[in-house]
Amino acid sequence: MTDRLRMRSPDQRITRSPDFLVRQLIRLLLAALLLASACAAQKQPKEQVREPAVAGAFYPADAKQLGEMVDGFLAKAPDIQGPLVALIAPHAGYPYSGGVAAHSYALLKSRKFARVVVIAPSHYEAFRFVSIYDGDAYATPLGRVPVDREFARKLAAGDPRLKLSGRAHVAGTGAGPSQEHALEVQLPFLQRTLPGFKLVPVIMGEQDYETSRALGVALAKLIGKSSDTLIVASSDLSHYHPYDQAVQLDRKALNAVTAWDYFSAAHNFQRQVWEACGGGPIVAAMIAAERLGATEARLLQYANSGDVTGDRGRVVGYGAVALMRASGPKPAEPVAYSLPAPEREALLQIARRSVETAVRERKLYDPPRPALDTLAEERGAFVTLKRRGELRGCIGYTSPVTPLYLTVRDTAAFAALQDPRFPPVPAAELKELEYEISVLSPLRRVTDIQQIQVGRHGLLMKNGADEGLLLPQVPGEFGWNRKQFLEGTCEKSGMPANCWQSDDTDIFLFTALVFDEHTATPPTQPVSGGSQAPPESPGR
Repeated sequence: MTDRLRMRSPDQRITRSPDFLVRQLIRLLLAALLLASACAAQKQPKEQVREPAVAGAFYPADAKQLGEMVDGFLAKAPDIQGPLVALIAPHAGYPYSGGVAAHSYALLKSRKFARVVVIAPSHYEAFRFVSIYDGDAYATPLGRVPVDREFARKLAAGDPRLKLSGRAHVAGTGAGPSQEHALEVQLPFLQRTLPGFKLVPVIMGEQDYETSRALGVALAKLIGKSSDTLIVASSDLSHYHPYDQAVQLDRKALNAVTAWDYFSAAHNFQRQVWEACGGGPIVAAMIAAERLGATEARLLQYANSGDVTGDRGRVVGYGAVALMRASGPKPAEPVAYSLPAPEREALLQIARRSVETAVRERKLYDPPRPALDTLAEERGAFVTLKRRGELRGCIGYTSPVTPLYLTVRDTAAFAALQDPRFPPVPAAELKELEYEISVLSPLRRVTDIQQIQVGRHGLLMKNGADEGLLLPQVPGEFGWNRKQFLEGTCEKSGMPANCWQSDDTDIFLFTALVFDEHTATPPTQPVSGGSQAPPESPGR
């Protein structure tokens, strides 16, 4: 027992065979590798892919059938030449809108873009910002489209209203895709025409002018002089009107787009005077494209669901538009507007009767619908009232919200009774009133103040909620030069006189057809004028 319990001396060694030591070392290495793999798995999250939500509903879920359908649409649509910056395309089910959408995407047959920013509206979820997808890819039956995450991150940093988010891209729980279709349905067309592109998925929860502007400006700054990025605005037009009414509504919206009057388009989309579920994306794309050099909007195709189904009772409108850099000189102003003498005389008569009815009977004059189609066109206009040569009231609509004859009817009555700078016109003054009407052209943003011609152009200034307008006649009355005209418009807008120099201020110019009761033709030198901020606001 004593020998068994005896302690070993320090010089005694416990020995093991070489095979045993090797096996132990291998076990330790394997354990370390397993531990490293587990840590790496924790640090690398699963790839976020927005799976298709409307495959099998808006378009075929089978990849072969989908490819054949898209290719069939594209084969029937022509390509056009010119430097392309952005597209507008519809987003309804392919059997209804695919033929129209193909007219936009056919332009990509001969062009290459490395990146596509698709801007779509949110149909199902309400939120007050622009949601830029924070995931890794969007998927369709044709495969995955990788998200350009670095571009998306930089875009979101461009304005507080833009955020990296899954809102409207994925379901609220994050468990799967949301049912939002407006962005998804654009992707198969892009996959068939631009293989290898990266996607920047953008969904607008808020579509007002300021949000659209924030997105458009941020996009233009980020894209800069590069020509490898395409912008796509996803939007249908009017919804569920009888065929003829839908065509009229859609033509008004498309006319504003092709006239490059995105300010009036934004105003009328917001007020639902015109209809476009993606009005914000359209305006944002135009603002970005303009700052990237585009000046021309080409209408490629228009149709509605009634043209496909034959059901003309309740239809949805679709338009395909290309926003392009003009090959020639940039247009400095909108196309001038004109009216023959009979139409001008009819409008002056409507203005006078409207004021007399409003003053004497305290009701709105109900004029018969004019036989002249030009008076039924929607136009912005101002009515200026003078008494003994002095201003007595001036109010107008900057945007074409109603037919011209009704715009004159409304603004004449408002000028007589609702201009806050003057007391309401009494019946005793009616015989002394002089009438002047200014019919506005579409508005176009000033990109160089040298474009402004004093005496020919009116100006509208907008910066956030501040907005104001001066008619072309005003600088002539005060003897202003261009700089004074700009400063006067700033002050009319309630802003500092130098507001026109701010990058946050948009300056729009327009022309006006001005006539009064003493001229058979528009005066060569304007004799009176007014100004206004929002519709139904006082002028001058």
